[in-house]
Amino acid sequence: MATKKKPTFSAVSSRASLTPWIGIAFIVILLDQISKLTIVRTFVLGEEKTITGFFNLVLAYNRGAAFSFLSNQGGWQRYFFTAIAIAAVVFILYLLRKHAGQRMFCWALALIMGGALGNLIDRLAYGHVIDFLDFHLSGVGHFPAFNIADSAITIGAILFIVDELRRVNKN
Repeated sequence: MATKKKPTFSAVSSRASLTPWIGIAFIVILLDQISKLTIVRTFVLGEEKTITGFFNLVLAYNRGAAFSFLSNQGGWQRYFFTAIAIAAVVFILYLLRKHAGQRMFCWALALIMGGALGNLIDRLAYGHVIDFLDFHLSGVGHFPAFNIADSAITIGAILFIVDELRRVNKN
């Protein structure tokens, strides 16, 4: 009679150690998607609402990447950026499992993963990413519109830099 093997402690702990990071990514996705749905249901494409002297809400569609890179191409970029996002998420999950004890590093990864998945959902569902946060300086111009997912990716990248600087300063 065959006996069931019990999972080893390391297998259980590595699986469990992913849970908070996946939870953070899920929160980013949730906030991102709720905010985008709210804007889409409230605004028409190109509509702008002034909030302050330096911030507007606007409904914009981005078929490209950051700063609308490749947005005016024939549509292939949708699949290209979808593949990049999927590859990034797989690699991030690997890194989270491997470096589960490095809190700031994992925070950065979780934020980036949540942002990548938030924008991936848009690409798969609509063929473009929904942007709505519009910061500007009077007389100087507007920063390209962005969203919560983009913000999470940016904060994650900043945490990566801070984490690396801390690591370098320790040595």
